[in-house]
Amino acid sequence: MIPLLAVEDLSYQQGRSRRWMRGRSQFHLGPINFELRAGETLAIVGENGSGKSLLAKLLVGVETPSSGDIYLNGQRLTMHNIKQRCLNIRMIFQQSNESLNPGITIGSILDEPLRLNTQMNAYERNEKIVETLKQVGLLPDHRYFYRHMLSDGQRQRVALARALILNPQVIVADEPFAALDPSVRSQIVNLLMKLQRELGLGFIFISHNLGIVRHISDKILIMQRGMAVEAGKTDTIFNWPKNEYTQKLVNSHQALVGR
Repeated sequence: MIPLLAVEDLSYQQGRSRRWMRGRSQFHLGPINFELRAGETLAIVGENGSGKSLLAKLLVGVETPSSGDIYLNGQRLTMHNIKQRCLNIRMIFQQSNESLNPGITIGSILDEPLRLNTQMNAYERNEKIVETLKQVGLLPDHRYFYRHMLSDGQRQRVALARALILNPQVIVADEPFAALDPSVRSQIVNLLMKLQRELGLGFIFISHNLGIVRHISDKILIMQRGMAVEAGKTDTIFNWPKNEYTQKLVNSHQALVGR
């Protein structure tokens, strides 16, 4: 069975072929390999600077890999089918407050990807915006709000709505709960899991919070200094970690939760 998303030998070399980078530290990512199926969540875990966010940018096309391939439903993604990637792989950014334009309404923020990527008229776009706001637990009137008028949790729901508005198949979530208090975090986690069940979404979930990772993920990819050091099913990683770094992460988590 063809996976929804497949990454094969994906690598990135910062500053390659740039003379002005000589003498500066370079960062190498990869090679990274994994598969994601519909309705599945892959958690990418590692310390700060391990390359997690860079990998997310490579997946959504913000950065270009040095080598390797990304396949969506068996089709290799290239610059020639960049629109397919934009439609089908969407991202929730780490800081929802900073990722939302403070000068325009929430409705305008959600309208932009529809205007750029669909043939919908104004009425159809408005209907889609209302539908998506309801989908993430917001009110239709929230489309008239500005960023500063929303709570942290509401802003994160808007960020999720923006990711969902084009009916993607894969959502890449980069530390989406980092700025949320525990009660709001729990609400957003439950919402994500509910939407995944209803829509059959594939999730790439980037985090260092092993408690949430264990709760929501099916598989885990452990990264350290740009390398994938271990990968496997979530229960296997937590119960029988093989890599020394993975063992350190799991032991720290278990000590923190008292188990």
